Amino acid sequence: MFFDSFAGIGRIVLVGALAYIALVVMLLLSGNRTLSKMNAFDFIVTIALGSTLAAILLDDSITLTEGVTALFVLIGLQFIVTWLSVRFRRIDEMVKSQPVLLVYDGRMLDHAMKQARVTKDEILTAARTQGIASLEEVQAVVLETDGSFAVVKSSDKPPTALHNIDLSGVKVPGVSPGMKPKTVSTR
Repeated sequence: MFFDSFAGIGRIVLVGALAYIALVVMLLLSGNRTLSKMNAFDFIVTIALGSTLAAILLDDSITLTEGVTALFVLIGLQFIVTWLSVRFRRIDEMVKSQPVLLVYDGRMLDHAMKQARVTKDEILTAARTQGIASLEEVQAVVLETDGSFAVVKSSDKPPTALHNIDLSGVKVPGVSPGMKPKTVSTR
């Protein structure tokens, strides 16, 4: 009841780690919209912990030691990934998606919208929820890593001030790093 064998625990560690990695890769490949309001790691840990707990409680063939080991593997992997991503920018970029610029200076960036699987209606809805009647009033719309839209209103300041919004870390599909977003083509 409390312990069967080290082989069962070893299997859980190996299968747990491989399943975790596979799930992370699949969610990252599927894009920001898959998670909607949750980052990949929150989603994985929430689902995996719930599923593991249910299996421990309902499956007689899983011992308590194996179940606790499975929970430990999931939480440990989560801790390791977050610890590494905070300390190494390259790892952070590998395991987390980036925000994506969808609208700039009131113009929709069609290529970016297609890559992110976002429709014009979704962008217009996001603008309306911010009290914006027209995209001409929008400086930028960014699809955030949690699937939400950040809408930056245009300013009443002189035109030079309009281009001072901070877009660092925001992915602009089709634009090489270092190129200013205002040069983005909507083709």
